[in-house]
Amino acid sequence: MIKSMTGYGKAEKTIEQRMYQIEIKSVNHRYLDISVKMPKQLSYLEEEIKKIISSKVKRGKVDVFISFENNSAQGKNIQINTDIAKIYISELRKLAEQENISSNIEVTEISKYPDVLSIQNVEDEEIIKQEILEVTKVATEQLVNMKQLEGEKIAEDLINRINAIKEKIKEISSLSTGLIQEYVVKLEGRIKELLVGQEIDESRLAQEVVIYADKCSIEEEVTRLKSHIFQFEKLLKETNGTIGKKLDFIIQEMNRETNTIGSKANNLEITNGVIDIKTELEDIREQVQNIE
Repeated sequence: MIKSMTGYGKAEKTIEQRMYQIEIKSVNHRYLDISVKMPKQLSYLEEEIKKIISSKVKRGKVDVFISFENNSAQGKNIQINTDIAKIYISELRKLAEQENISSNIEVTEISKYPDVLSIQNVEDEEIIKQEILEVTKVATEQLVNMKQLEGEKIAEDLINRINAIKEKIKEISSLSTGLIQEYVVKLEGRIKELLVGQEIDESRLAQEVVIYADKCSIEEEVTRLKSHIFQFEKLLKETNGTIGKKLDFIIQEMNRETNTIGSKANNLEITNGVIDIKTELEDIREQVQNIE
């Protein structure tokens, strides 16, 4: 099953008030290019995240957006800055003495002053790693599923266009078989006009026919074109690996054979058929650019 390079995947999960959200977007690109945007405290996981994605995605520009919020009580530690608290108490007592007021200082009041209390996160990196990598796997699977759905649509379109090309090849082959006989009739008629009353040199006529037949024969090109189509259809049935580059190469070869047929064909109907094939090939080439 072919896969598009365009896709989107998203996964969210909350575990003991640790909230994770991961979005993955992919678009066309010649190679695999993964960019990860995440909170600084998770940067140590970037390579692990890329490894998961690259195991499922082989080509495309992939942007990963990760948000993380830890509201869990686990891993949090309250720190009391005793030195700051003592300074507050000392200064408040001085003020009480100067102003002759009560110096009844409550601990709860002191704790409300700036920098006396602080909450520190002592996060368990291994737990967070396991959880975020699991969420990454889910988002990646969603991305791959969308890429496969898009790939199915592309494959259906490609098959329809290839079938149209095969029909055109049949028409061109049929038309080409009558070209030599038409040429013989025209050549004999022309010679009779020029050599009125004279005997026609049959051997020279046969020689001219052979030369013409060799110049206008498209049998080899048609055979190679059919072979390329067979390879193209075979690749569309591949279940693993990336085939976009291979398909693109085959399209180039099909274009080359079609151009040769067009240059050899001395027939308007064949020329029109070649134009139709080239139009289909151009549309196929555009679609192939989006295949992984």
